[in-house]
Amino acid sequence: MSKLSDILTKYWLYLSAIFVFIIYLLTLAPSVVEIDSGELAAVQITLGIAHPTGYPVYTIAGFLFSLLPFPLREITQMNLLAALYCTVSFYFFTKSLFMVLSDLHETKVIIERRIKHNGNIFSNKLTPAISALTGGFSLAFSKSFWLQSTSAEVYSLHVMLISILIYLIIKNNLFENASFDRGWYLIALLYALAFGNHMTTLLLVPSTILILFLQKEKGKTFIRILPKIAVIFLGTIIIVYSYLYLRALTEPQLNWGDPSNLQNILRHVAGKQYQVWMFTSFVNAKSQLTNYFLNLPGEFGYPLLFISLIGIIQLYKFSKNLFWFFLTSFIFTVIYSSNYDIKDIEPYYLLANISIAFFISFGFANLYTLLLKQLKSRHLCIAATVILLAVHISYNYNKADRSGVYIFEDYTKSLINSTENQSLILSYQWDYFISASYYFQLVEDFRNDVAVVDKELLRRSWYYKQLENIYPGIFDGYEDDVKSFLEAVKPFEGGQNFDPAKLENFYQKIMTSMVYHNSNKKTVYLAPELVDNEMRNGTFKLPSGFSIVPELFLFKVVNHSRYIPLKDNDLQIRIPEQQDKYHKFIVNIISKMAVYRILYELEFNKVEQARLLAGKIISSVPGFRLPAELKKRLLL
Repeated sequence: MSKLSDILTKYWLYLSAIFVFIIYLLTLAPSVVEIDSGELAAVQITLGIAHPTGYPVYTIAGFLFSLLPFPLREITQMNLLAALYCTVSFYFFTKSLFMVLSDLHETKVIIERRIKHNGNIFSNKLTPAISALTGGFSLAFSKSFWLQSTSAEVYSLHVMLISILIYLIIKNNLFENASFDRGWYLIALLYALAFGNHMTTLLLVPSTILILFLQKEKGKTFIRILPKIAVIFLGTIIIVYSYLYLRALTEPQLNWGDPSNLQNILRHVAGKQYQVWMFTSFVNAKSQLTNYFLNLPGEFGYPLLFISLIGIIQLYKFSKNLFWFFLTSFIFTVIYSSNYDIKDIEPYYLLANISIAFFISFGFANLYTLLLKQLKSRHLCIAATVILLAVHISYNYNKADRSGVYIFEDYTKSLINSTENQSLILSYQWDYFISASYYFQLVEDFRNDVAVVDKELLRRSWYYKQLENIYPGIFDGYEDDVKSFLEAVKPFEGGQNFDPAKLENFYQKIMTSMVYHNSNKKTVYLAPELVDNEMRNGTFKLPSGFSIVPELFLFKVVNHSRYIPLKDNDLQIRIPEQQDKYHKFIVNIISKMAVYRILYELEFNKVEQARLLAGKIISSVPGFRLPAELKKRLLL
């Protein structure tokens, strides 16, 4: 028993990290998920170039990891890497907490050094360890953080690098350190790698500067070694981002932005195409900010949030430097992220959530000490802590559990399989289909005879080169239209004056020409969003004499009015019992297309086929409801 106690005392942080990793494995996604998952997995495995800002560190690290001989499917291996990143983040964050709490404990600032009960003196390291673990677990199993561990995403590596940076900054600046200079050289290197992964690393910079300003002597030393720090930082940044240029020269299949020249590199690294969503209006920022605070209980739960408020007060009392460090990080993160008007904004608040978890740890340290005094039983206090954390984990488990999520794989494969050989799909369902298709077509060689074209990316010059590289001959017959558009888009992409009406006109002509010229040699399909939006409002028109026929997932483009039988499709889509907004979109779009097809069957008096299709959808898609009028016509 004493040996077990010694092991737990000595290796508690490693054992805790193993526990966190096991939980992450239980909730790990086995396949692609929504948004960028498919693209990022494909970019890592094929060593390509991802969407802005390129994420070279993430790409290279993922590529090297993909070479390891795991007996896993490639996408599962990439998802596993995310779980490892988040586990390492937990380890360093908890280590930071323990380092600070132990120091305060030893100096009798936050917790009494000795608590006597029945003649026993508890270990002076127990309370800091339990408090550090509480803060660490509160972060590791908060909803947004936990989700980063389940699938391939840049934020998993981002939180790992940020957590290591926080540990090094605290250790190097708030504790006596003989190697202050070398510590800052390491911080500069880590900062460069973090910027090479995600630009929101910038949000940690103000608090880093502040912590130096608050310590004048160390600040002076920092200024003395600043030239060397700058060389390390800038040199590493240049090396890291040179990957984009060097790789673009080889023309990989995934070559977003084509950063093979200085202008394209700067546009890509700066994320210029996304800047239209930054600081759009006070109303949007207020809405994002309100949503963040309203969603906080869903991240941590009310008990831990209450404890964080106590922690803010305690941290201010006992370490003003740390208080201002984390408060500054929180404020800058919340202000910046709230001014970014995108739907999937939650990961941008991760540094703010890290700050909250730090406050939770300090608040808990105070409450735990008070509880020890009142109960005078270490075991009861530990039991109460375990219950608190167990409730936290169980509260978010179902929200983060992606172990059974196959809906994006099933939807993507079913959609592509519904098409004829050598066909073309025009869509802009990035979050649900196009991103996933990159992985399945380029990594698993699934139906790579089908050309998947992102209608929105046709607005970018680099995309034409990528399409021609992946699908040779896709622009045959209308090369002049493509050249005209590429000439017209140059001033727009170069930040010069341009004619928006002319540019839009060329863009619309490209889509019409793509349908017309490709229909001579392959079947062309339009995704439902293109029909429901662009065709309905007139911003996209079919070539003269062409029309569309609804199938099970897409609209087939035809140049006649004859009845077209529905291709036999196995609707094998595993729909999760607990659906989020992305799952619901897929369910809704399948349901909508089913209704379109049923109406088409009835238009040709194919009542029996319509009835059979309705029955198939009802049995396969949970929650699908036929409109009352259709049920009546089908006698269902």
